[in-house]
Formats: sequence, structure tokens, C-alpha cells
Amino acid sequence: MDHEQHVVIVGGGPAGLSAARAYREAGGRGRVTILAAENFPPYRRPPLTKEYLRGEIPREELPLEAEAWFRKNEIRLRTGVEARKLDPEHQTIIAAGGEEIPYDACVLATGSEPIRLPVPGADDPEILTIRTLEDSDALRERVHPGSRVAVVGSGFIGCEAAASLAMRGAQVTMISLEDLPQKTRLGEEIGQKIRGWLEDYGIALRLGEGVEEIKRRADGGFRISPSGPGPEVEADIVLFGTGVEARTGLAEDAGLEVDEGGILCDTSMHTRTPGVFAAGDVALAHNESAGRRLHVEHWGEALNHGRVAGRIIAGEEAAWDVAPGFWSTIGQRRIKYVAWGDGFDEVRLVDHGGGSFTAWYGMEGVCVGVLTHERDEDYERGRRIVESGGRIPV
Repeated sequence: MDHEQHVVIVGGGPAGLSAARAYREAGGRGRVTILAAENFPPYRRPPLTKEYLRGEIPREELPLEAEAWFRKNEIRLRTGVEARKLDPEHQTIIAAGGEEIPYDACVLATGSEPIRLPVPGADDPEILTIRTLEDSDALRERVHPGSRVAVVGSGFIGCEAAASLAMRGAQVTMISLEDLPQKTRLGEEIGQKIRGWLEDYGIALRLGEGVEEIKRRADGGFRISPSGPGPEVEADIVLFGTGVEARTGLAEDAGLEVDEGGILCDTSMHTRTPGVFAAGDVALAHNESAGRRLHVEHWGEALNHGRVAGRIIAGEEAAWDVAPGFWSTIGQRRIKYVAWGDGFDEVRLVDHGGGSFTAWYGMEGVCVGVLTHERDEDYERGRRIVESGGRIPV
């Protein structure tokens, strides 16, 4: 192994850390530098809308690795350093301030950023999003029992945060274009289940309605004008859970191939630019088992992507070949989902009693996904069926 090799990882999230960890575990002995734009070492993001937001776990439980781990593995973690330019010709990263950082292998793991609605008033800096530790802290500080919170969006972030805020005693209203929460991604059957869970927490649902305008009130609160016939929504706090977009700007400016919001990669996470890999939300990678490229924004796949990239850079063989999966906890309800995630034409819902259920997703009879609640055996079995291209269980 080349001890003179310098591996530069741009991004301090799970994909970047996973790449560094896998590189060392695979015997990589070169220098490793992680450039993290945030001022914190890599930390767990899923709790930001759940346990951490509810105040059930302290900040000390969020880091993915202790400081001693970075020292032991001789990984240089540079927090608060933003990469401004990638120069593939000279194999250099240019950081804010003009510092030039040469690399032999570069992993782009720059993640995603929240989307703000393109409507009047949505650019107000007092309207919150939740992606970082500081975002979650800001929301925790502002929300108190009785606070009126409007959550815009019914995706995983919106549903998780809405339930957590309601558990903190806030009066929560959810506004979403979808007529059922997560219907587009998970289907009508699961949308009905999630709707019931949200209502159990006392969340007022304004479904099938968009947002036309957000105005500030004289007292600092907000007035939201919906697109539907219902009344305006008055809120002390507005939280956008309206999706994310991958931070591909660094790659695009460097001339890397970007399509459908992701950096094109093969099964080894290698881009078509020599020495440059991509991992996590920014990657549009070819999945060996699926036989096609998939754009995935799951925490677990960020870890998988990084693991593959790190092993490849260290000289091992590796490929992204697992079906993407994630867990989502809405209040006290946890769903587990594994699927290719790019479409289905049928959903078979199996009720096991006592609140337990399984949803099987099919495309032309082939099982392309499974979602479970309190049915772990189906989750594990479903992953094997999806990855092998099997039929939906009868």
C-alpha cells in the first residue's frame, strides 16, 4: 500500500466518515484528511428530528466517533473548512481562503441541503429547516408547551419532527400537497396508517393543500395562506420539511458528470473522473443487484457508499450491491423499509394483528420493496427477496 497516498474526503457526514473508516480497515496506510464544513465532528443526524429534538438524549451521544478514534487511526479531521473548488486536472481541492489541498484520491460526500418553497415569504430566515445540529438546537430553543408550530411537508423529516414537537406539547399543524402523508413514496395504504399515527398525537392535518404565501405578523409570528379553501394557518414557528437537494455544485463546476441531481458513479462509487469518488446523497451510483443507477438519500446508504469507496481506494474489491433501506420513527411508531425506491405498481398490505403489518411492493409481479411495522422477520426476509428479484410472497 502506498504510504505517500493522500486521501481527501470532502464532507463530514456519515458517507465521509465511513469512507475513512473503511480505508483504514482495508489496510490503507496513506494520509487521510476529512474536510467538514460544519464546526462539529461527524455526528448522527437521525436523532435530530426524534430523540434529540425531544430532549431525550444529550448532545454528547451524537458523535459517530470519539476524538480519540481519529487520533488512533491517524485521520486528520478539519472542521469548519469549506471546499470551494475541485481541480481534477491538478488533483487539488481549494478551500475557502484559497488554501490548496492536493489529493491522490478524493471522495465527494457533500450531502444535501433543505429545499425552501418558491413562494413569497419563504426566504424569511426565521423560517426553520432541520438538517444540522444547529438547526435542531434552534427548534428546541423556540418550541415550548403551547407553541403553535406549522410543519410544511409530509415526508420523513416532516412527519418525524411533527410527532416529536407534539410530544413536547406544541400545537402542531401539518400542511402538505399530498392528500396522505408519504403517499407518493409509500402508497395509499401506508399513507392512511401514518395519517392515523399523526392524528393520534393531536396533529392537525391540512392535506392536499399547498402554501401560496407566508407573512410575518407584528408579534413576530406567521400567517400562512394555503392554496386550498381552508382558513389561514397562524403559527409562532414555521418548519419546512419540504425535501432536500444534493450539493452537487462542487462537482458540476469541476466538470464532473451530473444527471438527475446526482454525480454519476459506477458500482465502486468511482466517477468518470480519475481519482474522484462520490458517496451519499450526491451520488447517482449503479447498483449491481438492481442493474441500474439509483439516487438514494438514506443514512444507511451513505454508510454503504462510503464503505465501498474506502475499500476501493485501499486496493480491495468492493461494489454497491445491497437494496437501499431505512428506518423511520414517528413518535413511538417505527417503520422499516427496504426497496429499490424507483417505482411500484401494486402494494399488498398484510395485517398481522396488534398493530403489526407488512406492505409488499411489486412491479409487474416482482418484489421491489417491503415495509414493516413490528414485523422484523418480514423486513429481513423482504430484503433477500428484493435483492434476488423474487416474486411478492403470497
